[in-house]
Amino acid sequence: MGTKTRKRAFVDTASCVACGCCVKICPLSAIQIRHGVRAEVDVERCVGCGRCARECPASVIEIREVQS
Repeated sequence: MGTKTRKRAFVDTASCVACGCCVKICPLSAIQIRHGVRAEVDVERCVGCGRCARECPASVIEIREVQS
């Protein structure tokens, strides 16, 4: 039995400007702006489609493979 890998979005919270572009583009509502200062990904909802990473004007979102 092997481990499964899935893709997930990760936000560089130190560099996030909380513009909300990722929130608007996410088809699963997996990203929210927290405390008005940074984007946060709900890893249970995120499927790693990459739309947020492509839309982010600050280029602070990265799609990575993670083991599940």
